[in-house]
Amino acid sequence: MFYQPENGHGLPHDPINALVIPRPIGWVSSIDASGVSNLAPFALFNLVTYAPPHVMFAPTGTSPGRPKGQPKDSLTNVRETGEFVINMATWELRDKVWLSSIPAPPGVSEFDITGLTPIPSRLVKPPRVKESPCHLECRVAQILELAHTDPEVTNYVVIGRVIGIHISDDVLVDGIVDYTKIAPMARLGYTDYTRVTEVHTKPFPKWPPS
Repeated sequence: MFYQPENGHGLPHDPINALVIPRPIGWVSSIDASGVSNLAPFALFNLVTYAPPHVMFAPTGTSPGRPKGQPKDSLTNVRETGEFVINMATWELRDKVWLSSIPAPPGVSEFDITGLTPIPSRLVKPPRVKESPCHLECRVAQILELAHTDPEVTNYVVIGRVIGIHISDDVLVDGIVDYTKIAPMARLGYTDYTRVTEVHTKPFPKWPPS
């Protein structure tokens, strides 16, 4: 089949998020101006530069049950404080990651809902998830606005500079991060998820090709 997004796809569910897969999950912890912490997973997340390292997550649209156009709490928080933490979403924590996506009202902490343990960060105010093996402490570098198909709604992309990195010694083997020990959780399409269970190592090719 072929379709143009603006003309619709004619399928039971939008297939676009099943075509860019698997996607890492940005498990974002933030804090509001009054000190209430927030924790939310974002399937639109990635590393975007190496030196210095920057990551992005996209708090698109509006949370279910919220007035149309009202920004998600994570976006409101990073706008107010300029800081956030990316916590590694692992397969072991998959149920907690899923639960933290609940559309809780502003002022309610997903740490309380999930039973996860907030621990202090080194360089930013938002807490880290103790149960997660890796954390990226970030300061907001830029917030981009992108058009939404609904003129009353805006899509956003938050870019953060990574200023502090935590890696549990338990997932380091001979100084290398062991993916299988982490078993990162990844987003597929629809309501489907997967994890890293197999690794294939292949160095980059060199010129001229052999």
